[in-house]
Amino acid sequence: PMIGFFGRSMARETGESGETKSTKVKKHKRRKSKKESKTRIVHANILYDLTKGGDNPNRHYANNKIKTTKYTLLSFLPKNLFEQFHRFANVYFVFIALLNFVPVVNAFQPELALAPVVFILSVTAIKDLWEDYRRHRSDKEINHMDCLVYSRNEKQYVEKYWKELRVGDFIRLRCNEILPADVLLLSSSDPDRLCHIETATLDGETNLKQRQVVRSFIDLDCEFDPFKYNSVIECEKPNNDLNRFRGYIIHRSGRRDGLYKDNLLLRGCTIRNTEEAVGIVIYAGHETKAMLNNNGPRYKRSKLERQMNVDVFWCVVILLVMCLFSAIGHGLWMFQYGDKRPVFDVLSPEGTDLSPVVSAIYLFLTMIIVFQVLIPISLFVSIEIVKICQVYFIHQDMELYDEETDSHLQCRALNITEDLGQMQYIFSDKTGTLTENKMVFRRCTVAGVEYSAVNQYKIEAPNLTVAPGAEPKPNGPAFCPNTLPSLFMYHSEKDITPDPQLMDKVNECSSQMEFMRFHSQPLNQIPPDLCDIFDFFIALTICNTVVVSSPNQPRQKVGRPTTRNYLLSSPSAESTLTKLNEEKRPEHDLQHAFSPTRPNFEKTKALAQDECELRYEAESPDEAALVYAARAYKCALVGRLPDQVTVELPHLGKLSFELLHTLGFDSTRKRMSVVVKHPLTEQITVYSKGADSVIMDLIRPGTDDCKGKRQRKILYKTQNYLNLYAADGLRTLCIAKKVLSKEEYASWLQHHLEAETAIQRREELLFESALRLETNLQLLGATGIEDRLQDGVPETIASLRKAGLQIWVLTGDKQETAINIAYACKLLDPEEEIITLNADSQEACAVLLENSLHYIQAKFLCNPRPDPQAARDYAGIHFSSPVCSPASSGHSSPFLVHRLGLVIDGRTLAYALDKSLEDDFLAVARSCRSVLCCRSTPLQKSMVVKLVRNKLKVMTLAIGDGANDVSMIQVADVGVGISGQEGMQAVMASDFALPRFRYLQKLLLVHGHWCYSRLANMILYFFYKNAMFVALIFWYQFYCGFSGSAMVDQWYLIFFNLMFSAFPQLITGTLDKDVSAETLQELPQLYMNGQNSEEYKPYMFWMNMIDAFYQSLICFFIPYFAYVDSDVDLFTWGTPITTLALFTILLHLGIETKTWTLMNWMSIGFSIALFFTVALCYNASCPTCFSPSNTYWIMQKLLGDPIFYLLCVVTPIAALLPRYI
Repeated sequence: PMIGFFGRSMARETGESGETKSTKVKKHKRRKSKKESKTRIVHANILYDLTKGGDNPNRHYANNKIKTTKYTLLSFLPKNLFEQFHRFANVYFVFIALLNFVPVVNAFQPELALAPVVFILSVTAIKDLWEDYRRHRSDKEINHMDCLVYSRNEKQYVEKYWKELRVGDFIRLRCNEILPADVLLLSSSDPDRLCHIETATLDGETNLKQRQVVRSFIDLDCEFDPFKYNSVIECEKPNNDLNRFRGYIIHRSGRRDGLYKDNLLLRGCTIRNTEEAVGIVIYAGHETKAMLNNNGPRYKRSKLERQMNVDVFWCVVILLVMCLFSAIGHGLWMFQYGDKRPVFDVLSPEGTDLSPVVSAIYLFLTMIIVFQVLIPISLFVSIEIVKICQVYFIHQDMELYDEETDSHLQCRALNITEDLGQMQYIFSDKTGTLTENKMVFRRCTVAGVEYSAVNQYKIEAPNLTVAPGAEPKPNGPAFCPNTLPSLFMYHSEKDITPDPQLMDKVNECSSQMEFMRFHSQPLNQIPPDLCDIFDFFIALTICNTVVVSSPNQPRQKVGRPTTRNYLLSSPSAESTLTKLNEEKRPEHDLQHAFSPTRPNFEKTKALAQDECELRYEAESPDEAALVYAARAYKCALVGRLPDQVTVELPHLGKLSFELLHTLGFDSTRKRMSVVVKHPLTEQITVYSKGADSVIMDLIRPGTDDCKGKRQRKILYKTQNYLNLYAADGLRTLCIAKKVLSKEEYASWLQHHLEAETAIQRREELLFESALRLETNLQLLGATGIEDRLQDGVPETIASLRKAGLQIWVLTGDKQETAINIAYACKLLDPEEEIITLNADSQEACAVLLENSLHYIQAKFLCNPRPDPQAARDYAGIHFSSPVCSPASSGHSSPFLVHRLGLVIDGRTLAYALDKSLEDDFLAVARSCRSVLCCRSTPLQKSMVVKLVRNKLKVMTLAIGDGANDVSMIQVADVGVGISGQEGMQAVMASDFALPRFRYLQKLLLVHGHWCYSRLANMILYFFYKNAMFVALIFWYQFYCGFSGSAMVDQWYLIFFNLMFSAFPQLITGTLDKDVSAETLQELPQLYMNGQNSEEYKPYMFWMNMIDAFYQSLICFFIPYFAYVDSDVDLFTWGTPITTLALFTILLHLGIETKTWTLMNWMSIGFSIALFFTVALCYNASCPTCFSPSNTYWIMQKLLGDPIFYLLCVVTPIAALLPRYI
């Protein structure tokens, strides 16, 4: 079969030289179908090294050379200009500059008119070129790194550059080496055939991950020889999913072995704890998963920018109106002369007279050139500069630095800083965002008996009752939301004080088992309660993916256990089944179930001392907490291999559990299971742990015998304790097990094997396989894990509330746990009314939402006789006395938020997000002060955020710390990631990254407020400044026959906005502070200024336009009347107008500036000095620039004229007088 496979592959990808026409057509179709195939076939390159390059079937795949640059020397100029012309403003100004080259409509010197747009384009191009050069240097450095690649000619591994690596090459990897491509692991120097990698560059997680050699290569007794490799790999096409890899390897014998993500080493990861490993390149270069995930920086359009674009449009309208008015005026001016040609008339290029209509059309185009300054060419560049400066100063804020984690705020999206000042809704995760995500084992219940790791907090079931679908209510004074924070005071998962009673039972159980093993007695003589305790701690210890390491060498894995003298690799499903079928001993015969060898107690004692030095590296804090808890009760995890887990127990010593399967946790099943072969009983046992909401539904129904009654009793008691744990704010997990017969296991294994080797629908098939196994479980117990609140969370939430922000918490935790944490962090107030929505069907959810709306309307519309039916519908929910207040009548009007809290579970939320119910859900939720969504999936989180953002048209912020928060972070207007315990996935997807939740307060209330206020005022000032200067020329048209002439020299006209008045507004836009940071934090209500867009409302643009036209009238007519009937020339009168306009604009900015610094004074002084320096030099060096008029020595004369100084004092004061009044 393998030969046929090779033949078909070669025919598909190479072909023969002497083909007929029909054969070529067939070959073309084959190639086409290959391209459309959903899989990739990888051969070893050494098989084709001696053939022509065109015969290598891997030749179509990308090489390993990366190129992240956008330009080449030849393509830079056209490509960069093409990208810049995607911005409409640049196209507009280039059009205006080119229009000025047309003689009949030009207004300035053509070369001079090009200067501003060339300057803007050049600055942007230089910035892009520098960034691209940095990328080029980085690419060159990476491409020229060394790696060891097997050479057929030299029959050894030789050094090659990364860029020379190809798909199908064999590569040797060494310790601490970075992976150059995505490599399938075929061999490892590790005796367990493992390879440990660090994935910090991909997901930010520093804990070690285990990767395993492909199953069929595990049993190799010698070093891997590439010459003996004759297999073919078929896998999925390149994709960006870091947590998925599907495929299979086909050997010459026809045998197929499945390939998984645990067999793939990803580019960018670092090899740890492994001297050497060998693999074959599967994906290279830009087809690697790391490169496919490299999306570059995030770009979003801020709300302020969207508002600004509307006003830019209005500026265009004003420009066209002014040009049209001037064109009509010029046509009428020309029309009044009739057939008489005026002395100033200019003939057409053909020497004929121009009609008034044609003259008006030409004048319209000319006025567009003259008035072009009305559209602020430098506004976009100025905004980018100011935002970069704002980000820099935010980074410099040491109050946003966390010393404990040595991390600082990160701004990953540079263009939405002002949005931080306009947030209205905050959607927050709970675990790791509001809490520390540092889990500490606190309590557990085993076989219906409750034990506490902290004695002073031990609870008794009768003290608390929980009504179905309602908030937990205390029967005594022990439960009070205000005292809950005292529970959250531990910092380390190792900080565990074992319960003495449970500790005694663990010792007793181990002692009895050791006694029975020594005397070869059956295990069923041990009391069931002790057996459950034993299995409970075994489940805590082995049902995880924890890696054991040593703290004195944190990256060194613990060696193989010495209790076994042979290598047992992780077996394939077939070999496991074969081994089971070959066993002769009856399954339930436990007379010889124990090892006849008595353990060496001295050695065990020494090993126990060594075990105390072990460190556990877990992928989640929950796993680490449970393993440390088990170790505190002397059930210690001391080693983990692909095929076995070694546990050390008192009296028994080390037990090695053969690990057959690991069914990992996923957000749908909400549980994890391991299938092991028990070392004491030789039984196939399934240990499961997961959320109580799913495990409880999988428990085997109790029978009527004593065993069944005991199981029902345990189930009842465990459920009560779960409610108690949740009421105390603890995270709960249920532990269960199941014993399989050989027949049951063989039947399940057959289907599981088919699922493992499938490429299409593999995840779905594996999911179904797990569901078949995880049924009829036996409940062992439950755990309560404490996750303490982060410092400052209650104060931060209270402050954000005062700022008018609506806070919703979307969590995957149990409802009671989430409610308790919500009380502890002041999200819910004890005086608030709580509406709890728990429905089992969509119809029930619809009824609940409708009744909730009726209740809210009846209560808060001050209806003196509320509907009694509504009260009955909410009989299980406590409501405090209502506060009468007017409610809004329309959807678009401001919606009043009442002192209500809404709690909804995941199942009900799924119903509520249906198209038919989402409006009702939103109407209820927006009426509440707090919303708490429990048992939420990642998809539901993003759907909630999207619903609120799109339906209510509000600004949303999502904050979280884990991979399950990425979707909602990306959907929100602003996404914030917490760099916490769950890796960096949330940070990588976010716009801003914070070390702690409490820093959100200053980021929003202070920096957000400042950024919004600065940019809003700067944009309005830009519009005012440009309009005021252009209006001066417009007024002059009434005195020059609307001819398009200007009394302002063209150098001043072109560079007024670009040079003379640009620097002060950049300084103000970067440094201005309308209110101090202390005041903003003490008075959070000031934040509502940005929420309501108080700094930038539509009418403000028009007010600024009116103000600009008024000031231009003053600056035009006061010099006009001062020089009327005098003999001054045009520029001698126009230059003072330019000077007065500059003084007025700068004084206007001074009035608008709230905080004066040395930089403000220096920028204004620099602008004035620059203007006079340029004017003096220009007027002294240009005697015949505009004959017959010229600007020679004008400024020098003006500086000796007293009238000029009087105008400089009187005119700005008169222009700004309304602002003083």
